Amino acid sequence: MQFLPTKFIFTSKTTASLVIGLIFCLTKAGYAADSNLEATVEEKRIEKAANHINKVVTRHDNVYKEFASSFESADNYHQLKYKTIALGDKLWQTAKDSLSKIKDFDDRGLYWQRLKINRYIRAKSSHLKLSKIQREELINLFEKSSRGLNDLSFKATTHKKIILTGFDPFLLDRNINQSNPSGVVAMLLDGMVLEHKGITAEINSFMVPVRYTDFDQGFVETSLAPYYIKNDIDMITTVSMGRKDFDLERFPGKRRSASAPDNNNLYSGGSKTSPIISKLGSRELSGKEFVEFSLPVEKMIEAQGKYKVIDNHQVSTLKKTFKPESLTELKGEIAVSGSGGGYLSNEISYRSIRLKNELNSSIPTGHIHTPRIQQYDPQATSEITKQIIQMLKLALEEI
Repeated sequence: MQFLPTKFIFTSKTTASLVIGLIFCLTKAGYAADSNLEATVEEKRIEKAANHINKVVTRHDNVYKEFASSFESADNYHQLKYKTIALGDKLWQTAKDSLSKIKDFDDRGLYWQRLKINRYIRAKSSHLKLSKIQREELINLFEKSSRGLNDLSFKATTHKKIILTGFDPFLLDRNINQSNPSGVVAMLLDGMVLEHKGITAEINSFMVPVRYTDFDQGFVETSLAPYYIKNDIDMITTVSMGRKDFDLERFPGKRRSASAPDNNNLYSGGSKTSPIISKLGSRELSGKEFVEFSLPVEKMIEAQGKYKVIDNHQVSTLKKTFKPESLTELKGEIAVSGSGGGYLSNEISYRSIRLKNELNSSIPTGHIHTPRIQQYDPQATSEITKQIIQMLKLALEEI
């Protein structure tokens, strides 16, 4: 998948119009001999998942069947693109509606159904004789729509507007039953209107892939740039699964050092002794070694519930692990782990704050790490969701 031209990089001189114009820049191709794509490592887990959690994997098969029918009956490629986008939107909405109705706090059906349809696009023969580039474009369009990126419009009349992101399940080779509370939160809160002390806010959410390649190709930047450019919303909060309690990650770091693979079993290439800088297109990501969040932390840590809410300052550099009080204490240090770690949770936080700073936005931005769950755990996820809602309500007093 490709979300940015490989030579593009955000700098302080980047113009707003250029940023907007580069969102989901894709190449069109003419018809050629039908050419399939190999399934990804992520997609190859589908059979294992079906053997263990078949009800989850087949939960939204109505969308799969409709997609297959459209794929086989489309008169032309333009029509197929339109249907792909529409059915991606439908999967996102269907999964959200199902989650809200059943209240089982289960994000996995959306994840597995997206993979099933992506694999179908890669491998299914077509009377339209699709080229590899056309298949890649269809997958890109389906990814965007089924992750909620086409649905980021504020519909209610409220005082405040909030963008929130969640992540797919990950580390599925350890446990195919894994769920991700951040994904559940994103799905349940999308479109929700909060009220606190007479202040109202609408939330819009989308889902982020756990894949290094997507980050390197600018998924975070292309998704969030329009909001930082317009500067017309009131908070951007990225969310992922983390440690024992809630951590609000104060000082995200620039480099990758995690030993865990992504969902395609690709590794960061970095380590605790030799952290690496990620990419944006073909170049290394520019920016300072550490940035600081701008969440209304004093209010958010007051959120009551099962778990503690921690203003987490701890970082690791090549010299030491410590808890700085300000960015001044981090001057001259080389990041190993930000307060959010050395994996993609830390990276989405770093990239979003860096982008905010580059585009001179005043939108409060930061990351919430949820408590970790070891597998699908509806009770724990319910508690996590309630406490995040409370955090966001309290934040309304300051944003």
